[in-house]
Amino acid sequence: MSELLEHYRRILRIRRIEEAIAARYSEQKMRCPTHLSIGQEAVAVGVSACLKNADKAYSSHRAHAHYLAKGGSLDALISELYGKATGCTGGRGGSMHLSDLSVGFVASTAIVGNSIPLAVGNGLHQQVQKLDEISVTYFGEGATEEGAFYESANFAALRKLPVLFVCENNRYSVYSPLSVRQPDSRSIVTLANSIGLNAVEVDGNDVEQVVDATQSLLEGVRSGKGPALIECHTYRHREHCGPNFDDDLGYRPSEEVAHWISNDPLDRAYNKLLANGVSESLLRAMTTEIDSEVKQAFDFAESAPEPSEVNNGDYLYA
Repeated sequence: MSELLEHYRRILRIRRIEEAIAARYSEQKMRCPTHLSIGQEAVAVGVSACLKNADKAYSSHRAHAHYLAKGGSLDALISELYGKATGCTGGRGGSMHLSDLSVGFVASTAIVGNSIPLAVGNGLHQQVQKLDEISVTYFGEGATEEGAFYESANFAALRKLPVLFVCENNRYSVYSPLSVRQPDSRSIVTLANSIGLNAVEVDGNDVEQVVDATQSLLEGVRSGKGPALIECHTYRHREHCGPNFDDDLGYRPSEEVAHWISNDPLDRAYNKLLANGVSESLLRAMTTEIDSEVKQAFDFAESAPEPSEVNNGDYLYA
């Protein structure tokens, strides 16, 4: 149970951080769009539990959980949302453009599918340089409709690159369900296997399933057998972009929402821990400790300096 307890703590930490972001967003101090991972945290936690610091991660617009699970700084994340100089990209990128090379989190990007070829390119670098590390790319199921996915997967398979493709299938691209975007008969895993990836699908709301599948796939990736893909079935609780709930719009059937909420990854881990003798008081204390850390991070961001105009020319290509 010690491993599950640690996975639970990491899921809980991401959940409490993002709930705090949602609660404070209306203060208008975070002036960047933000895509929350609430409901999908077990994917990032489960995959990152199998990664080394030297492994390189790439993400999409919904990047907070991936960044935090890879070891990214909470102070730097909140500061970045506030546009402060202490942000992980100096206040330049905001929520969708996180980066921290010290923990192997290379980049996230707002363009659907855009970070996939970046991860594959880095996988080629790792192979040529004979580095003992891999590249991981996170994306939603909508990115499998982009040419960048097919071209990248094909090249990675052809060259047997050390790349793990992580598809977070939350069933929606903004307001569009899978049914209006992909044929009913299409399986992302079957498609990936046909391209040449070693692909499996798991319940992405069961962190232990994610860990077990990732560990198994990475044995092959790290030993030179080529790239792999894990499709994690999950569900976002809140709106596509922003801090609110939007199920009043009716684009998601109420029965579907209720089903997925009842399979919340945090609740599932919590209930399993209780059933195996972990005390409720211990779990409550964990929440209190995390909430204190989150408050300190917001206080840090509030008091952090604004970026200086003398740095406006830094990192520009002319």
